[in-house]
Amino acid sequence: MFRAADRLKVVLNHLDRPSSFVQPSSTSGQNVAYYQPQALRYSFDNDLLSTEQRISYEEDGFLLIKGLVSGEDIDRFRAAFERICRREVQVPGLVVMRDVSIAKSEFVPDQKAISKLQDFQEDPELFRYCSLPQILNYVECFTGPNIMAMHTMLINKPPDTGNKTSRHPMHQDLHYFPFRPADRIVCSWTAMEKVHRQNGCLVVLPGSHHGTLKEHDYPEWEGGINKMYHGVRDYDPNHPRLHLEMEKGDTVFFHPLLIHGSGMNQTQGFRKAISCHYASADCYYIDVRGTTQENIGQEVKEIAARKYAVDDVTFEDTWAVRGRLVQGDRTNL
Repeated sequence: MFRAADRLKVVLNHLDRPSSFVQPSSTSGQNVAYYQPQALRYSFDNDLLSTEQRISYEEDGFLLIKGLVSGEDIDRFRAAFERICRREVQVPGLVVMRDVSIAKSEFVPDQKAISKLQDFQEDPELFRYCSLPQILNYVECFTGPNIMAMHTMLINKPPDTGNKTSRHPMHQDLHYFPFRPADRIVCSWTAMEKVHRQNGCLVVLPGSHHGTLKEHDYPEWEGGINKMYHGVRDYDPNHPRLHLEMEKGDTVFFHPLLIHGSGMNQTQGFRKAISCHYASADCYYIDVRGTTQENIGQEVKEIAARKYAVDDVTFEDTWAVRGRLVQGDRTNL
């Protein structure tokens, strides 16, 4: 992945050097920086990640682990999703979303009417994903031992109706989060079936996590845009991009500043994935007023006020009630 193997060889050859940062060396005609393990900013050395994997995440902002979640678990999550779609269970706090192109007259109580479930922390079966030991083992590499599950989603990307509304604009997840530091937040995103370019796999801009949080808003798309689908206002369209094609059970972990999105689903099937955003319990809330996040903060507050009939809810409140401790101690969040 991005010449990581070549970089690893150079790192291992320099590990006995006294300096914490090794001077750049030339590989394939390009200058690339090489790191000592203790100089890596975005991950911890806990004997799970190889030096190669840590360098890859350091430079690219994501790490793909093949076959991390079993087919049996994926099938159980799918069954739980279908029970919700058939309205066989009521989950407190669950947000059920539909693609903007699906007219109300077309509503039927099955998965064809639902494009996403958010905040499934009160559904025991779906939330089990967030506590899978093999997931948490990797999450701890990025957050440390005290881990909060902050945001849960099951995405059911529908076949595009022709309006291109099944796209998700390029964005940074940190735009939605009023807590910091960013480097102690990570997303796990698991494919529930084969994911490829035709059905709208993730698209990432490797290395974009090294930048700052950019301004986001609704893109001006002719066919309409789904609720809460904010996009980055300004990013380099010439930045190299990578389509993450994945098999069922493959899981990608990525930094909240990584610019990413997904394309249209050009197949006749629904593309499913399950994900959770985790944060260190040592993280802290920030006031987003007067920042680029003020627009999303206001939008979330208005939705919460309508849903729960309360006037004094804050953006931070909406996250505090959703967060669940999944490992260690709830030290702050």
